[in-house]
Amino acid sequence: MRAFSFLVLTLALTLPLSGQEIYDLLLKNGHVIDPANHRNGHFDVAVTGGRIARVGADLPASHARIVVDAGQYYVTPGLVDIDTDFNWIGSELGLKPEAETFQSGVTTAVDAGGSSWRSFEEFKKLVIDHSRTRLLAFLSIEDDRDADAVAAMAQKYPQAIVGIRTRNAIDAALKAAERSHTIVMSESGSSRLRPGDIQTHVYSRPLTSRKSGVLYDVGHGPDGFWFRVAVPMMQRGFLPDTISSGLDRNSATLPRATMIDVMSKMLNIGMTLPQVIERSTVNPARAIHRADLGTLSEGAIADVAIIEQQTGKFGYLDSGRAKLIGDRKLACVLTVRNGQVVWDTEGLSLPDASTAGPYTNFK
Repeated sequence: MRAFSFLVLTLALTLPLSGQEIYDLLLKNGHVIDPANHRNGHFDVAVTGGRIARVGADLPASHARIVVDAGQYYVTPGLVDIDTDFNWIGSELGLKPEAETFQSGVTTAVDAGGSSWRSFEEFKKLVIDHSRTRLLAFLSIEDDRDADAVAAMAQKYPQAIVGIRTRNAIDAALKAAERSHTIVMSESGSSRLRPGDIQTHVYSRPLTSRKSGVLYDVGHGPDGFWFRVAVPMMQRGFLPDTISSGLDRNSATLPRATMIDVMSKMLNIGMTLPQVIERSTVNPARAIHRADLGTLSEGAIADVAIIEQQTGKFGYLDSGRAKLIGDRKLACVLTVRNGQVVWDTEGLSLPDASTAGPYTNFK
């Protein structure tokens, strides 16, 4: 497999292209799951200038600078995790974005309420503006008196702030969201949530009904996901609309609430792989009103994940420190962010060391 990859790479770098378009990166033979475009089959994905150039069959390897043989893997849009804690400024729970996203195939993450209207600009300056991961934010609100200030901050930074996050101050959150024309993400199951608003931690307590139009999100984290709740709800057909990690420092190791691990848990309790991918790409992108993300549409930003589905015996943990044994596990082997390979566990985008040339080529 590696010999094939290097041969294709060598040809791609040496053959004349006779005026044909040159791809920066070509992902060959992968099983593409792209729910936004109703694709579920084997295609090649070509990237040029940080954008998806073409998705099709038998795209010529000789037209690409770097060729990745993805024949053993699934190729999906870059994952969109809408519940994370990456505001590490003065926080004991925040994490550094790149360290916890690219290894899961996440190219877009939303800090869900780690900053208030008072602290957001510092968070943007020190974290968001320097993050290689596309980092967006929900603003937190705890008091009705802050509604005007929260709304004003959301209106000031519409490209970065996607909505308002609250635990219990639902009236204040709704007021700020209405004034800023954004959405609310809430942990409570308030009947006041509007169509398009998000209830997260959906498997932290039993739910028997859904409110029409409200989106139901996993939001695993340290206390948002219990197998004893999730399995019976799934058996009744209560699937989430979106999958998110709820990742913070408390849940990164136990109960392993990384995005790819949460997706694996959902796969093992009844969801199909296409359903899991849909709820980790196009659905969350649309939920935060960023339909330009979570897709492999030609012309879209080239955010891509290459995922391996492993079979065997795997243990998964929940927020109650209980375990579930599953027979499938998802692992991200390569992540592309804005057209650049940023995670590559198997060296799929690189030549074999035995044929890579002298070390004087190292840069």
